[in-house]
Amino acid sequence: MASGPEGFQITLVLPNSEERTIQMGRDEHIWDAAFATGIVLPALCLQGYCLTCAGRLENGGEVDQSDSLVYLPEDRQAGFVLLCTGKPRSSLRIRTHQQKQMREFRKGKGLLAPYSWSNNE
Repeated sequence: MASGPEGFQITLVLPNSEERTIQMGRDEHIWDAAFATGIVLPALCLQGYCLTCAGRLENGGEVDQSDSLVYLPEDRQAGFVLLCTGKPRSSLRIRTHQQKQMREFRKGKGLLAPYSWSNNE
């Protein structure tokens, strides 16, 4: 995926396998840019904590998560991103609606997984 003078090309793969591509700048949060183009993605806290907006990179790439309240090195290694606070640093392909998978991943590693039903899930 190429990036142009306006920024980066972000392809969002939605749950029904529909793909939507947006062009966005490096200082925009992915969730905000998607919403501005009419793509409604899940979100709750909009602070990079609750995992509701979680996505997963499908082709690698780089996302700046410095605006997130809680984003762990393990999240990055597994390819998870928080769309509400993530800013692209390259063109990306992201599978959206990955909150359950990210919570399960964190719980399996003994890491913070907010809004899980119980510690025994």
